[in-house]
Amino acid sequence: MRYYPRIVDQRLDRLKEAFNAISIVGPKGCGKTRTAKERCKTLIEFQDEEKREGYLTIAETAPRLFLKNEKPILFDEWQDAPKIWGMIRKDCDDNPEAVGEFYLTGSTNKDIDTPHTGTGRITQVEMFPMTMYEMGESNGSVSISKIVADDAYEFSGAISDLSLEDLFYCACRGGWPRCLALKSKEAKLEIARDYFKQIYTKDISAFDGVKRNSEWARVLLWSYARNMATTAKKGSIYADVKASYDISDNTLSSYVEVLEKLFVIKDIDAWTPQIRSKTAIRAAKKHIFVDPSIGIAALGLKPEYFNGDLDLFGHIFENLVLRDLISFAQVHDAHILHYADDMGLEADAVYQAADGRYALIEIKLGINRVPEAETSLLRFRTAIIQHNKKALENKAHPKPLYREPSALIVICGNAPMAYTTEKGIHVIPVGCMKD
Repeated sequence: MRYYPRIVDQRLDRLKEAFNAISIVGPKGCGKTRTAKERCKTLIEFQDEEKREGYLTIAETAPRLFLKNEKPILFDEWQDAPKIWGMIRKDCDDNPEAVGEFYLTGSTNKDIDTPHTGTGRITQVEMFPMTMYEMGESNGSVSISKIVADDAYEFSGAISDLSLEDLFYCACRGGWPRCLALKSKEAKLEIARDYFKQIYTKDISAFDGVKRNSEWARVLLWSYARNMATTAKKGSIYADVKASYDISDNTLSSYVEVLEKLFVIKDIDAWTPQIRSKTAIRAAKKHIFVDPSIGIAALGLKPEYFNGDLDLFGHIFENLVLRDLISFAQVHDAHILHYADDMGLEADAVYQAADGRYALIEIKLGINRVPEAETSLLRFRTAIIQHNKKALENKAHPKPLYREPSALIVICGNAPMAYTTEKGIHVIPVGCMKD
């Protein structure tokens, strides 16, 4: 199978010039090993059944023998042989100038008992399923990072030919690289369904060897799917499971922790500027799946279902866009947050760049919702302007000012063309979006 370039390649190319080793983590099947292979001359796969016992014996008794291989060396699923970490760290100490010599990949974020942290030598990169741009659905004619960084960036007129039916299928199939090797559209849908089944029947217990109830895990994922891309309280999510099973909040919380460490579910933090003194910020995290296809599989739905339930697909679409925004942001050292307060100000996403610039983003499935999103974003910007004016009223003791947003963006599911409204709101078709 040929290698399909990934957005994370940009970040890896920068980091290999600064660190001796790079640890790539992320969900199973997102392409970590394939991406690392492109950069390595030696591959040590601890999941290779024919070589596993031999590799594990060497890793336990004489791990430095691996260093005789040509570098860079990839250690795939290195957590199965934790002494590898110490061996790499020692070699990094002995050869500090030898950058980019080791890659480690793994599909869990479980705590490994290593005697040293690897700080300054071994860095970590989180990898995600493929974005719509990487999968070929988005034509990549509009760069989100350039909109935030460059006021003169021109993108109006970029055209998208994605239909709602295309989006239904894209979300159900997910961003799994395995799909690129398959021809049948129905076969591609089976990848996410099987992934979901593996999570609750096997992975939830295989993570640390603790036997967990697969039915509790299945219903918990179903409840998360019902609350996809919302700030629902954990108690509300747990209530779905407790309605059918006698299980404590502490137990459910432990299941959630494992699912997070397996890179199945993810929380997006709240952006927390105090724009108005009497306004309470809703600091609840927004819950998403690392890929919306997992949540759709948990709900047991096919693409055709959404022709009659656009309300549900609106939440799924938001999860889809947030997945891509997170991938885009990380390669530019940016972050994706969200905002909501008790006065009605909100932003589905906040793209926070490393230099302080930021964009407020609304995510809308239908172009008919753009005027509503425009009103909301303009109201948000006005609140910031008014805050800054009030902060300067007392010239002797001015209060902190907040930077105005560099861009106000609406990402739209079925907009046919990118454009900027008369009031300066950038409308971007999801079928044009790239990093």
